[in-house]
Amino acid sequence: MEQGDLQTIISSVRDSWQNFLASIPGIILGIIIVAIGYLIARRIGEITRTRIRRKSSDPLMSRFLGNTVKICLLLLAIIYAMNIAGLGEITTFLITSIGASAIIIGFAFKDIGENFISGIILAFSRPFNVNDTVEVGDLFGKIKSLEFRYTKLKTFDGRDVYIPNSDVLKKPVINYTEDGFFRWDFVVGIAYEDDVEAAKRVIMDTINSHPSVVQDGIHENYVAEDQLATSTVNLKVFFWVNTFEFRREAVMVRGEIMKQIKEALETGGFSMPSDIVELKLYSSQKDLPVKLQQTDQKQ
Repeated sequence: MEQGDLQTIISSVRDSWQNFLASIPGIILGIIIVAIGYLIARRIGEITRTRIRRKSSDPLMSRFLGNTVKICLLLLAIIYAMNIAGLGEITTFLITSIGASAIIIGFAFKDIGENFISGIILAFSRPFNVNDTVEVGDLFGKIKSLEFRYTKLKTFDGRDVYIPNSDVLKKPVINYTEDGFFRWDFVVGIAYEDDVEAAKRVIMDTINSHPSVVQDGIHENYVAEDQLATSTVNLKVFFWVNTFEFRREAVMVRGEIMKQIKEALETGGFSMPSDIVELKLYSSQKDLPVKLQQTDQKQ
């Protein structure tokens, strides 16, 4: 290596080092701006979330929009800090590169972008609120949160399920607690010899006496003949319950109603026979394939 080339390298290193030393105050100032920007962005995000929650009483929307505001302000602080630190050319290059490669990035992060946009749509217009009991596809449970990419659902058997927002937007969502009412039904069979109208009155009295059963001008409870089965006249029972707490009101109350109706019918002298079994004798058979055996019991 010639002496002139060595001097050139040394001079370049010296100039680079001097430029770095000169940029240290800007880098430190940029770091301070990012730190302050983060604190300000977090604070403004919390204020936004609190004010939206007060006006709309919607924790899902307030949390989602609060996080959006925080992230946007933080990005602005980072861009401004890079300019202060003398890295404005890098910022411009990154923005230009992102713009030029938007199509490639769009394909590469299609699912992320789709879920993010779906999250924005769900934040403003969606079929549920926090703690609503919903069914999304094959999943059943309570809504716990709405994030940028997923909706968190807590199933009744204790599982935490993170559903992509795009799936929530595309699939049918059944909300069991939006208006707070849900209608249950089940079938009870009585003997053909029993008085059907009297049995219906006993069932209706039992239903309306339960404190958790809803009965008003809109939600009507009733009993209707459903089927003439092999050994029973089947009556179908319809009744409404409050479902703001689905596990208690919609599941346990149903079991209590079934138990009380069974006991009331038995007390009223109604029979609830099991299915009749028919035995057939074919030409090769002479005796019934049934034997009756009497056992003597000693007192």
